[in-house]
Amino acid sequence: MSNSGFALFNTAIGACGIGWGTGGIRFLQLPETDERATRARIRRRFPGLEESEPPAGVQHVIGEIVALLRGERTDLTGVGLDMDDVPDFNRRVYDVARSIPPGETMTYGEVAKRLGDPTAARAVGQALGQNPFAIIVPCHRVLGADRKPGGFSAGGGAKTKLKILSIEKARIGGSRDLFDLV
Repeated sequence: MSNSGFALFNTAIGACGIGWGTGGIRFLQLPETDERATRARIRRRFPGLEESEPPAGVQHVIGEIVALLRGERTDLTGVGLDMDDVPDFNRRVYDVARSIPPGETMTYGEVAKRLGDPTAARAVGQALGQNPFAIIVPCHRVLGADRKPGGFSAGGGAKTKLKILSIEKARIGGSRDLFDLV
């Protein structure tokens, strides 16, 4: 990607925003109350970043995100992310989260165990709360210890998290549907 910018695009959950630069995707913004609010949030977080037509590679990523949020089993693990400003611990958490396929979930504690520190569940939650790549780094697939949704920093909070998990037909263990527990 030779330039930088951002664009809004429509999905089954509303208008999302995506930003890119020479290092890859810089962020994915989940919908706010409307397009104006989504655009305003992006401009507050990334002053000076211009809204523009996304290059072909970014358009492909947008298509994959739209498909995922339409309920298609799409693999976003190959999407290049610009993690220059992401702390090392968060990168490690995001790598584990990216390994969770659509329709599956893990708990914060399970992610911490995969990182080699079973006491780091709270730090995992904090790292996921700072995730600038929502959907691409599927923080929505990480649940609390009781398999309840837990927090979600995107607009709509846990309700948005549950909506995305519902689209992905998320299950937890055996045939129990996540939403039987909510």
